[in-house]
Amino acid sequence: MATEHNHEHHEHDHMNIPKYIGIFMILVVGTVLTYFAATIDMDGIFPGANTLVALLIAFTKMTFVMLFFMHVYWSKRLIWLAAVGSFFWLAIMFAYTMQDYVTRADGVFTR
Repeated sequence: MATEHNHEHHEHDHMNIPKYIGIFMILVVGTVLTYFAATIDMDGIFPGANTLVALLIAFTKMTFVMLFFMHVYWSKRLIWLAAVGSFFWLAIMFAYTMQDYVTRADGVFTR
């Protein structure tokens, strides 16, 4: 009786080594893209285009890390809620930062 265990053991097929290597290669490509995007002057499109491209690449890389390396992809709905809530919090912080930055007058360190 003591040797029989009636526990349910759920084996999840989260990730295997080739999938980890694939995600890692996506992150490496994102890093290389960020480097090359920084070497190109995109201010002709609109001011701050380089920063926007770098942030979009960083957001994509962050999403891959969160979903696969942190196993959010296979988690329960509460974990998904916390992950999505963190994106909204990040958007609020960016909004307040940009509001502060845009409304400032020219100072000592501006041209």
